[in-house]
Amino acid sequence: MRDRQQAPAAPTADPTQERLAHIVKDAARAYVRALQMRLAPHAVSYGHWSILRVLWSRDGLTQRELSEQANIAEPTTFAAVKALETLGYVERMHLPGNNKNIHVYLTRSGKQLERKLVPLAEEVNEVSVSGISAEDVETTRRVLLAINAALAADEAAAEGTKRRIPSTRELGKRLSDIGIAAP
Repeated sequence: MRDRQQAPAAPTADPTQERLAHIVKDAARAYVRALQMRLAPHAVSYGHWSILRVLWSRDGLTQRELSEQANIAEPTTFAAVKALETLGYVERMHLPGNNKNIHVYLTRSGKQLERKLVPLAEEVNEVSVSGISAEDVETTRRVLLAINAALAADEAAAEGTKRRIPSTRELGKRLSDIGIAAP
């Protein structure tokens, strides 16, 4: 097993023959690693970043809304919010008259963190496109947005059919039922 700090190995196959999904996945992982490397000195993980960047644009969301906006599972959001609360970057509270929903608000420290962390993400974006023409970057952006839209439409079309994304628990049970231990 490879050390988590070690950079991924360079692909051995001809990269022009690599499947688009693999290239996009590898690029996404590279972005996450590059940002995490810059966030680490601030004791902020990539998961925390995902929550913070949503709150910087819209503070006071419920934990469920925060999960949806950050595109993170609710249990993961709960754990990240708890960690951010321990770090003093957010606080959770019920609004008066509503004891059901917990809203998440940035603290002063959490708001100030935006000045420090956003430039790090901007730096990753700049590094990632260095040496690439503005025209190629814009084409890539347009193509990736079209891919995201097509895949979102495919997922929406699957609603109400047998094709769906199983929960982690359900997938673990399926694997267990056929005698395979879940990872």
